[in-house]
Amino acid sequence: MAGSSVGNATGEKDAPFSAEAAIQNVIFDMGGVLMRFSGIEFTREFTSCEDDARALDAALFSHPSWALLDAGAIDEDTMERVSRELLPERLHGALHECLHGWWRHRTVVPGTNELVARLHGAGYGCYLLSNAGTSFMAFKDSIPAFSHMDGWLVSSFVRLMKPDPRIYHMLAGEYGLDPARCLFVDDNADNVRGARAAGMHAHLFTDAGALERDLLARGLTF
Repeated sequence: MAGSSVGNATGEKDAPFSAEAAIQNVIFDMGGVLMRFSGIEFTREFTSCEDDARALDAALFSHPSWALLDAGAIDEDTMERVSRELLPERLHGALHECLHGWWRHRTVVPGTNELVARLHGAGYGCYLLSNAGTSFMAFKDSIPAFSHMDGWLVSSFVRLMKPDPRIYHMLAGEYGLDPARCLFVDDNADNVRGARAAGMHAHLFTDAGALERDLLARGLTF
């Protein structure tokens, strides 16, 4: 059977696929794909004016140390100490509450969680691969699609982060997946390139409608 190639929003093309190497598993990023992630939107929930919200965001979500939290290199207590030094004392309480409760104010990305449910119901493997801190354990069950996931891997627990190809290989190895039969979905172009370097197909996410069209073009039925 003749193969075909599917373009993507990065202007690149995945390797040809055929019936012999059909996609069996779809691996989803979390922030920006399943759930919205906006630091300033979160900090507004814990402050009373825009200036305070921006200051709190700069000291927390937009601070370089947030990536260290996702990487498992620091814990939340260290993150709080770093952020506290950048804020007036009157915002220390808001900092503590935001650090430990921001995830309660997330909203879903329209349509994607429903796509996961449909894919899982049609027999495809569905997995989560995210750069996130250990607080993931507190909020994972609030992700609508999480009950449809066949497995997950989060950066802070393994001290590897996307786009390092090793984390994609680690997920595949943990669940016995053939990378060539996996499609990875992320809204970050670097992470998409990391998946391709690991031998996976990949889709640069913009919205659920575009993802569904790409899945159908790749021959998935759900």
